[in-house]
Amino acid sequence: MVKIRLARIGRHKDPFYRIVAADSRSSRDGRYIEQIGTYDPALGEEKAIINEELAMKWLKDGAIPSDSVRAMFSRKGIMAKFAEGKAKKKETK
Repeated sequence: MVKIRLARIGRHKDPFYRIVAADSRSSRDGRYIEQIGTYDPALGEEKAIINEELAMKWLKDGAIPSDSVRAMFSRKGIMAKFAEGKAKKKETK
């Protein structure tokens, strides 16, 4: 199962995160499939850089976002677009 989650990088007491698509069995900072964006907690969630196309691709492929990533996606409007696309697909059937 693929999860979209945060992978910590950065110095001691100065965190910086990559938003990655990774196998759920791999470690938090270990191997990942693809980097979707970055997040600096010092700047806040509003300044997070997210590649929306990659995020939508992974969500459509069935990747499950972690709680913190889901909150970021919701604030950026990605989860709303994903739900909207899902609803349109259901209507056409």
